[in-house]
Amino acid sequence: MSAYNKTITISLAILAVIGIFYVLVVGKTLLVPLAVAVMIWYIINALSKTYQKWLIPQLGKPEWLTKLFAVLSIGAAAFFVFNIIEASIGTVVEQVPVYRANLNSLIGEWFSQYGLEKYLDVTEITQSIEVVPFIRELGTALTGLFGKSFLVLIYVLFLLLEQTRFDSKIASLFPNTVRRTEIRSLITRTQDDIQTYIWIKTLASITTGLASYSILLFVGVDFPEFWAFLIFMLNYIPTIGSIIATLFPAVLTLVQFEAPLQPFLIVLLSVGSIQFLIGSVIEPRLLGDSLNLSPLVVLLSLALWGSVWGIAGMFLCVPLTVICVIILAHFSQTRPIAVLLSGNGKLRFIEN
Repeated sequence: MSAYNKTITISLAILAVIGIFYVLVVGKTLLVPLAVAVMIWYIINALSKTYQKWLIPQLGKPEWLTKLFAVLSIGAAAFFVFNIIEASIGTVVEQVPVYRANLNSLIGEWFSQYGLEKYLDVTEITQSIEVVPFIRELGTALTGLFGKSFLVLIYVLFLLLEQTRFDSKIASLFPNTVRRTEIRSLITRTQDDIQTYIWIKTLASITTGLASYSILLFVGVDFPEFWAFLIFMLNYIPTIGSIIATLFPAVLTLVQFEAPLQPFLIVLLSVGSIQFLIGSVIEPRLLGDSLNLSPLVVLLSLALWGSVWGIAGMFLCVPLTVICVIILAHFSQTRPIAVLLSGNGKLRFIEN
């Protein structure tokens, strides 16, 4: 390739990347529900395979029945979660005056200890912390999220209906047998890696949430169900999610208990240890090389997708990056980029 052609190719690639991100930002309202629907579709298929293998083999493993069970399971879980959030937000708002009084006392003790009460007004400081509007805004955002669930449901329904026709469409699009085999291998690889990640991440998050719930219940932290659910959800956000999930319930102990130091340390160290054990030891061993992403790339993708799609992008950053790496690895021109993004520099299922 001449220097001129190489320059043109690089320029077109840069323009294509800019154009893609422009579409991602402008089409956020349409694309985020679609991306969420694809993830749910992956979960439904993974859950359906599990039901086929373990729960209902005696029924002849009918695919439509296992998919129905998977959809009902996810729907029941979503309904349960919505009820927890709705009940917890109202109770938190009611408890705010109690927390504010405890915070007044705690800050007053600190100020007295360091002789700051003459210069700063404790009540004025705590009154300036507006918690209730934030909680209500959070509730409104969550309600809006569930309000978009109808659009997500429509997407999921059509994905399930189209799923049976994928193979015939690929056969029509790629009449060449070798090329068709490569494309099917690429799709299968993507599906397997994403389903493996979602399945293991979900099991790890459930385990983390249940273990943390036991700790919070033992210490007597308010709303342990809500915090356990929050820990479960935030675990899908790499690195930062686990840190936030550990700090939130620990900070609550500072304003809930009159003598907060001991419960604060118990919650911080116990929940933090659970997060480290499951997130940094057990989960990587279960995932193996199915992701093969550099930790730095994961953090950068978190920042990138978070800036493009907000909180939804943070939850979806790992699956989206895995898909990008698999596609980049498939083509010889973009394979060096995939090597740089990978964790160990080794790529699987390389064709061409």
